[in-house]
Amino acid sequence: MSKPNTVNYLSGYNPQLQQQARELLEANRVGPMLLKKYPNAHALNSEKALYQYAQDLKNEFMRSSAPISKVIYDDKIHVINHALGLHTYISRVQGSKLKAKKEIRISSLFRRVPEPLLRMILVHELAHVREKEHNKAFYKLCCYMEPEYHQLEFDLRLYLSHRDQYGELW
Repeated sequence: MSKPNTVNYLSGYNPQLQQQARELLEANRVGPMLLKKYPNAHALNSEKALYQYAQDLKNEFMRSSAPISKVIYDDKIHVINHALGLHTYISRVQGSKLKAKKEIRISSLFRRVPEPLLRMILVHELAHVREKEHNKAFYKLCCYMEPEYHQLEFDLRLYLSHRDQYGELW
């Protein structure tokens, strides 16, 4: 039986980095490294707290952008599809007007991760309010809102690889 690819979440990174990650995972060194770097899970367990946290980020960096109507944890988002969160636009007709609502859904898996990792996911989804595609402007906005965006994304993907092999850390 073949061994599962332990770095599925890192497929967009260069082969040398994937190999280093694979070696760390096989030696079970990722967990201790991440726990040292991020010792505690966040305390944003309620959807009300998550919504307020997202609103605070939006108000700090994207004040003039369209409002966010909902930010929730969603049990239906499966990280296996490489989705960490989703942003949706719901249009409804109310009388003679078309109303659009923007919603952010975060995988329930992230109820128990450190705050910097959750922040990175929210920054990513908030950036989609302004930039629909993963282009240069999108990543520039992500880095504006979170200067450590790329490192945090890598660490989160490393954690997901660890989680698949050894289980949760926090």
